[in-house]
Amino acid sequence: MCLINFQFHEHPNYKLIVAANRDEFYGRPTAQARFWDDEPNILAGRDLVQHGTWLGITKQGRFAALTNYRDPGQPATGQQSRGDIVRSYLAEDATPQNFLESLKVNKHKYAGFNIIIGDTEQILYYNNIQDKVTEINAGTHGLSNHFLNTPWPKVTKGKMNLHKYTMTQEKVQTDKLFQIISDAEEAKDENLPETGVGLDLERKLSPLFIKTPEYGTRSSTVLLVDNNNEVTFVERTYDKGKFAKENQYNFQLQKGEN
Repeated sequence: MCLINFQFHEHPNYKLIVAANRDEFYGRPTAQARFWDDEPNILAGRDLVQHGTWLGITKQGRFAALTNYRDPGQPATGQQSRGDIVRSYLAEDATPQNFLESLKVNKHKYAGFNIIIGDTEQILYYNNIQDKVTEINAGTHGLSNHFLNTPWPKVTKGKMNLHKYTMTQEKVQTDKLFQIISDAEEAKDENLPETGVGLDLERKLSPLFIKTPEYGTRSSTVLLVDNNNEVTFVERTYDKGKFAKENQYNFQLQKGEN
């Protein structure tokens, strides 16, 4: 996952609004979002290489999403898959704080990552570079492959457009959120970050929606949780930048149940 724009406890009718893109090599096997056979409470897509995931929610409202931290000077992989962090949190019943405290002990086992975890009432942020747990305040936020709310062009644009749209709508339309995160316009050179991958690649990675010959946005996810704990989860998958399929799930959170 390379872009997560989300709004937490800011809209009058929704506790959580998420509009996110997962970027990956086109050849990496992936399963579309569904409730898992081996973990029936988890709704998420799945990486079929390491069997983890990048974003998901449970029937009880546990939520987690992850991005890689971009640093060519650091190892691209670790002893353990980063996608297993999301899977583990969704499958367990530890509090967000306790889960992250345990994760901090094992941070060296993973290549650089950012993780947001919690539920509809509290969300925490952690990365294994700064090694600090932070509670996310109410508002509109963005996370790409640096730290939370780092003002990369895609993060800034995504946050601005998400806030501009949602705060003028009593009822949020998922199509409008997909429209926001399907923006494939490259940022101007003067606004590009310098992450050590070279100018040409910085340009190609700068849009919200990425298209290159071998790598790009594989799926987009929109997640809504309203004040009545009704969940709308919609995933759109893409084949080399072209729309392939949409899956939608609607359910009521089972608060207080295991």
